[in-house]
Amino acid sequence: MKAEVVSGIAKIPRLEWNALLAPGDSPFLDWDWLCAMEQSESAVPDTGWGPHHIVVRDGAGELAAACPVYLKSHSMGEFVFDHGWSDAAERAGIRYFPKLLVGVPFTPHTGQRFLVRPGYDRAELIEALGQALIALCGRNRLSSVHVNFCAQDEAAVLSGLGFMERLGYQYHWRNADYSSFDDYLAHLKSKRRYAVRHERAALDGQQIVIRVFTGDDIPDDLLPAMYALYQTTIDKLYWGRQYLTSKFFEMMLAFKRHLCLVCAFKGDRLIAGTFNLQKAGVMYGRYWGAFREHKFLHFNVCYYAAIEHCINEGLHRFEPGAGGEYKWLRGFDPAFTRSMHFIANASLKKAVQAFLVRERRQVEKWIEVGREQSQLKAPPPSNVEQEPGGEVE
Repeated sequence: MKAEVVSGIAKIPRLEWNALLAPGDSPFLDWDWLCAMEQSESAVPDTGWGPHHIVVRDGAGELAAACPVYLKSHSMGEFVFDHGWSDAAERAGIRYFPKLLVGVPFTPHTGQRFLVRPGYDRAELIEALGQALIALCGRNRLSSVHVNFCAQDEAAVLSGLGFMERLGYQYHWRNADYSSFDDYLAHLKSKRRYAVRHERAALDGQQIVIRVFTGDDIPDDLLPAMYALYQTTIDKLYWGRQYLTSKFFEMMLAFKRHLCLVCAFKGDRLIAGTFNLQKAGVMYGRYWGAFREHKFLHFNVCYYAAIEHCINEGLHRFEPGAGGEYKWLRGFDPAFTRSMHFIANASLKKAVQAFLVRERRQVEKWIEVGREQSQLKAPPPSNVEQEPGGEVE
């Protein structure tokens, strides 16, 4: 087995990369998605995302494993916040940037980060990729390696190589075999059920209709409109930061097979929408925007219409992204996320390790409280976890 660094996903044959994907892997690991990120100049060195993917080939030259790797000159667009770590490093005279990141740009979803071709020993190749990352960090005198939103088996192997685990949480909606949206409402506690019905009814009085477009049913001219909607959110928020270019949305024309656009119309005029993806029974919420503000429009487009779509299509989970306790009020319960971190400097590693112990206690406490006080009468059985992040489907 031989590991090598490849500067750009386009230099790796599309069919070879996609042959590493398991059926349940998210669409964000697909070659087409990563290529669109790079070729649209959204995730490139000029934006602080230098692609340096690691691939492992066997003796016959066949691609056996790979992981998406970026040389980062900042910590933006990662959703696992280490700004305090970088500040501490700078105060101690330690250069924190650049650093290595294993993950998907601008996308806080949990899943496999180390791709292994079927028929190969997965644990062995995760270890090989982990060792290659540590070696790459050492050769280039980098401060650290970060593997964000990784799977539990990856965390177990990386822990043995000296990586430290960091726990976090998101809010996920789970389909408890609901037969309809009203069935989902019936499982909410009465106060929340009344609030959702009130918020849903508000659209009727405003003559707003929501439509869902998936796959080949998505009109070509809708994707440029989704980019314009994406920009409205950035322009309205003082902390907003534009990560994606218009070319990225143009390139999504070739990725319709995994797209799900939830759009609000007033008459024939598009007024708001969300850009989502779906695969293997899971819907992933990504980008929201509105040309005009209307009462309760955000909740209806981003959550209620998406939940109804999941129920109608038999999708078992909806991950709307990072943050937002208001999701918890609408039947989204907290779920563990994890990331793994290798810090080269011994003093900085010790300080980070102490922080992670304190943070873990806080995360575990909120997960417990959040589930005990769930807005659902009884959490779906699939919420059960035997270990942090180990979901039982």
